[in-house]
Amino acid sequence: LVASLVGAFTVFRLRSLNDVVSFTGSAKMEVTADQGKWVSQISRSVRQSGLKGGYDQIAKDLSVVKDFLKQNGVEESGISVAPVFMMEVYNQNVEAEKQYILSQSIEVQSSDVLKIQGLSQKTGELIAKGLIYSTSSLEFYYSKLPEARVTLLSDAINDAKARAGELAKNSGKKVGSLKSATSGVVQVQSRNSTDVSDYGSYDTSKIEKQIMVTVKASFTLK
Repeated sequence: LVASLVGAFTVFRLRSLNDVVSFTGSAKMEVTADQGKWVSQISRSVRQSGLKGGYDQIAKDLSVVKDFLKQNGVEESGISVAPVFMMEVYNQNVEAEKQYILSQSIEVQSSDVLKIQGLSQKTGELIAKGLIYSTSSLEFYYSKLPEARVTLLSDAINDAKARAGELAKNSGKKVGSLKSATSGVVQVQSRNSTDVSDYGSYDTSKIEKQIMVTVKASFTLK
C-alpha cells in the first residue's frame, strides 16, 4: 500500500512538471535621448624651455572656449574643466631639447541634446581663432531607462505568453499562470539597429534610440 501511494505521488509530480512550457519573449521601445555629454580638448605643443608660456597659452585658449560656449547658451554650471595634462614627446635624439604636449579637456552636459549636437559641429569657429581644438567624444543618454525597463519586462512576458499560447493550441491545452521569469540583458541601440551583445549594449552615438528587453518565462499548462 505504501509503495503504491509513493508511486502515485511520483507520477503526479512528473505530470505536473511536464505541464510547464518555457518561451522567450521580447519587447522594444523607441525613445529620444534627453541628456547629452560633449567632451572636447584644447592642446599645445611646447619645448621644455617654453613650458610656462605653453601653460599661459592653454589658459587663454580655455577662456576663448568658455566664451564660445556661453555665447551659444551654455551655462557656467554645465561646463566642467579637467586639469592640464602634460605628455612628453618621444625623440630619438637624446641631446635635443625635450618637447611636450599640453592638453586640457572641457566637458559640457545638457538636457538640450540638439544644442549639444549643434555646438559640436561649430568647432571650426574656434579653430579659425588659432586654437588646436578637437572633439574627444559626443554621447547621448536616456535618463528614464529604469522606468522603461520595467514596462518592457511586462510587455516581454506578455509576448512570451502569446508565443506559448500558440504552441498550447496544438496540444489542446491552455496557458495558465506564470511560473517563473528570467530577464535577459538590456540592449540600448540606435533605431533600426540589429547589433546585440550577450552582455548588453548601450549605443550612445545617436539621439534616437530603441530599447530592447528579453525575458525567458515559464507558464503552467491546463
